[in-house]
Amino acid sequence: MGLVQRVIEASGIPTVSLSMIPDLTRAVGVPRLAGIGYPMARPLGRPHDALGQRAVLRAMLELLPGASGPDTYVELPFVWPETPAQARNVSKDLPPPPIVELLTRKPWLLASLYSGRLPGLESAA
Repeated sequence: MGLVQRVIEASGIPTVSLSMIPDLTRAVGVPRLAGIGYPMARPLGRPHDALGQRAVLRAMLELLPGASGPDTYVELPFVWPETPAQARNVSKDLPPPPIVELLTRKPWLLASLYSGRLPGLESAA
């Protein structure tokens, strides 16, 4: 994320990152950062909550004109409407993603995935 932002910024376009782990993201060296206390995989908010998602996006974009310069950090004032346990339980009845199903059945494939050797794609290279 930080490398891409630096390349974009070098061409004169200011950028802002949104992070649920702002301490880690700051360590990467992003130019401008908006931290948010939302669950992982939900950086803009709840699914189908267009108004809430737009509010987060607007708050992020408002950081651009007000930023004093690179390495600007702002904690956004949004609060997730559920407890962490409730947020985890929302997806408990959903089927796992296909990659999770595959690795549950064939855990030995994990090493291949980490090394970039994806099953079924060796012949495509």
